Amino acid sequence: MKFVLIFGPQAVGKMTVGQELANLTGLRLFHNHMTIDLVNPFFDYSTKEGKRLVHLFRMEIFEAVAKSNLEGMIFTYVWAFNHQPDWDYVDKVCNIFEARGGTVYFVELEANLNERLERNKSPNRLANKPTKRNIEWSENDMRLSMEKYRLNSYDGEITRKEYIRINNTNMSAEEVAKVIKERFNL
Repeated sequence: MKFVLIFGPQAVGKMTVGQELANLTGLRLFHNHMTIDLVNPFFDYSTKEGKRLVHLFRMEIFEAVAKSNLEGMIFTYVWAFNHQPDWDYVDKVCNIFEARGGTVYFVELEANLNERLERNKSPNRLANKPTKRNIEWSENDMRLSMEKYRLNSYDGEITRKEYIRINNTNMSAEEVAKVIKERFNL
């Protein structure tokens, strides 16, 4: 079982890279907005109930996939490195797969803010993430989160062997996916 965790700030290209990586590898993509947008018609993600339901659905899917005969999955996540509960969450998710003999691959994406602001308006993002269609709100959310959270790691902070950091500011999603596939022999 392979579990590829693609993380980085909003609109860095996690989902789009995940889509390309899924096409190249046959691994299933579970981008983080699949659960956020499922719950959103009932409870906003910023609410206690919204977060509880998103967490519950994700954990159930992780457990089911880890127990299955699938080759693996790709998951996207915005990881706040200065927020200990995010570290705990990542450890918990990784443990689900590692406890069953799976291998976890960490892929960190980074891109400059101007590029992310452009990607925030891309047709693919807006088609797959209904809660991001209010561009003004989404851009403001990006800026506010940058003030509150550190959304990329410090050099050497992630010590896992199966880890790669890619600045994809000037790379296509297909190019990034090829780099990931080759680096981890997926």
